[in-house]
Amino acid sequence: MSKKQKNNDCKPCKYLASVGGQALMEGIMMNGPKGAAMALRMPDGSIEVTKKYPKKIKDKYKFFGLPLIRGPVSFVESMIFGYKCLMESAEKTSLDIDEKEEDMSKLDKWLTDHFGPKMMAVIGGISMVLGLLLSFGLFIYLPSLIFDGIQYLTHIGDLWRPLVEGVVKMAIFVGYMYGVSFMKEMKRLFMYHGAEHKSIFCLEAGEELTVENVRKQSRFHPRCGTSFLFVTIILSVLMGAVMSVIFAGTAITEIRILWVLLKLCLLPVIMAFGYEFIRYAGKHDNILVSILAAPGLWMQRITTKEPTDDIIEVGIASLKAVIDEPEETVEEPETEKSDEQ
Repeated sequence: MSKKQKNNDCKPCKYLASVGGQALMEGIMMNGPKGAAMALRMPDGSIEVTKKYPKKIKDKYKFFGLPLIRGPVSFVESMIFGYKCLMESAEKTSLDIDEKEEDMSKLDKWLTDHFGPKMMAVIGGISMVLGLLLSFGLFIYLPSLIFDGIQYLTHIGDLWRPLVEGVVKMAIFVGYMYGVSFMKEMKRLFMYHGAEHKSIFCLEAGEELTVENVRKQSRFHPRCGTSFLFVTIILSVLMGAVMSVIFAGTAITEIRILWVLLKLCLLPVIMAFGYEFIRYAGKHDNILVSILAAPGLWMQRITTKEPTDDIIEVGIASLKAVIDEPEETVEEPETEKSDEQ
């Protein structure tokens, strides 16, 4: 075996399950061995790569990096960091200021003139809270409410509750994603999502990160957040079935709000096992993994689209920034700047 072949064989082992990312507005954010980076296709056609230095609590307290503990913690940290990157990408890749001002309403102009970026940050925070409340209503409260209605009409037992609620959750999620996939902005976002997966597959295959090599990779990846959501839904059905047996005939299964509160308490446990499974699925290929990962991989036919070459270039730029020392970075941590001075 040649030296080059040996290196290619080692590369998948080195980077397998060590990189991940998120599609942004006209860009991709990647996490890897060398931290995080955000690559954006700017309005002038150039690619801007910005190094990011998110603070992770597990780096300070090892307890939060333990199996089953790291899942919920990583999920919350990823949501916060991903949201910040998404907002930054939307701001950087939007139209020029003059064009934006023409499209702004009088209220938008007044808010911008009087409050500036601070007000936009507050509005973004409120939007995030409202989004979480909407998710709670759609995926936790509404399925329970629908089952109560079905139970009233058919008199089925509480043991059917987890299965019915799980089916309702999946239907809501698939329907929502399918609906937004027709939006022009979402189609392009899903193309960046596809480029993210293809770039990671190319790296894990040990191939050189070129447009040609990335283009031929699959856009369906088992470690995707879409797969994580489906795994958590499946686990919630199984966990709910156990809870239905344990609390059968009690107020918890008969009073909706108590059942909803129980599900909220179990959510960190479900997320913990779901996270560990996604990590396991990224490193193994067996029947169990194939069965549990299948719904998420199927769903990626909606949440990912085949990217164009210019989008693939952005995926490659973001990935190279977190596995090799980039030639140029836009942002440096304040601590390193002061040390150099």
